[in-house]
Amino acid sequence: MTYKIQKNQLGGLFSAIAAKQKLYLPCTFSGKTDFALWGEDAAFDLDTLKTVKSAKEVFFPQCEDIVSFDTRGGNLTVTEAERETDDFVVFGVRGCDAAAFSILDSVFLSEPVDTFYKSRRDHGTVVTLCCSRPEETCFCSAFGIDAAAPSGDVTAMFSGDVLYLTPNTEKGLNLTKSVQNLLVPATQTDEKERAAEAENIRRITASLPLKNLDLSGWGKDELLEKFNSPLWKDLSLPCIGCGACTFSCPTCQCYDIRDFDKGNGVQRYRCWDSCMYSDFTMMAHGTPRPEKLQRFRQRFMHKLVYYPANNGGTFGCVGCGRCLERCPSGINIVKVIKAFGDNDR
Repeated sequence: MTYKIQKNQLGGLFSAIAAKQKLYLPCTFSGKTDFALWGEDAAFDLDTLKTVKSAKEVFFPQCEDIVSFDTRGGNLTVTEAERETDDFVVFGVRGCDAAAFSILDSVFLSEPVDTFYKSRRDHGTVVTLCCSRPEETCFCSAFGIDAAAPSGDVTAMFSGDVLYLTPNTEKGLNLTKSVQNLLVPATQTDEKERAAEAENIRRITASLPLKNLDLSGWGKDELLEKFNSPLWKDLSLPCIGCGACTFSCPTCQCYDIRDFDKGNGVQRYRCWDSCMYSDFTMMAHGTPRPEKLQRFRQRFMHKLVYYPANNGGTFGCVGCGRCLERCPSGINIVKVIKAFGDNDR
């Protein structure tokens, strides 16, 4: 069953959802749109195609406490941080970001299971949103993602001033039932409009400049050939190691564990890290990748060779295009893919 609601009634819908559970959705602050906890005064924005950071931060926060150690009174007290126990909704997740959740799941839900991540996934309901106007930097279709039919507990689609909602899972059904008094069942005419909008999205996607991105030489057993290629030297030269690509990437999952001295104890927390940083995986003897070329190569080899080799051919990229837009040096995964493709011809 598909439901619909007028765009000018979305504020009421969000109020109804937030009255029963936490709601995260794209909100605009200082001209930038990111996922945030919704409030009555929030300036929500479902029109911006790409948030600055992806929706992964809801499930894998940029910084989170893990455990604290209290030494007051000469005694040691260890307190583990609480896991997520409340249900919540993430509304407006684009197809690329939703596909990234599967990649994060393969990392954090494999043994040993990351219980902080798992608790959020268990309690979170994901409402995806079709991309009405894919942009030139988008290339999700190269990875088999349909911007007109993103996966999620509920799939939402705008057609004009109407938002259609289609529940796909039990979580999705529970969500739509909880706000059913605000929704209207879609008619056959509505279904035709939805189908026409989906075809329009696919038509736009098929016209994008990166629609024919060739991945045929990647994700295979040519590890040493790629690893030892002289192309990495020239490709890595412009990189300044800022980490903008990794922090905006929806599939990057590297993090560091750090301790903060509180004076009467220690707060241990984890925070996002970047394989582009010179101190990444720093150990007593130093770092295994002291050169920029090695760090640059690691990032793209992981997404295009190592990860697919260990995950049934699935690439570690979802084609969101954020790295194309964020890199101050104009270096991104598309340039790497094309450089090797041109070299093979």
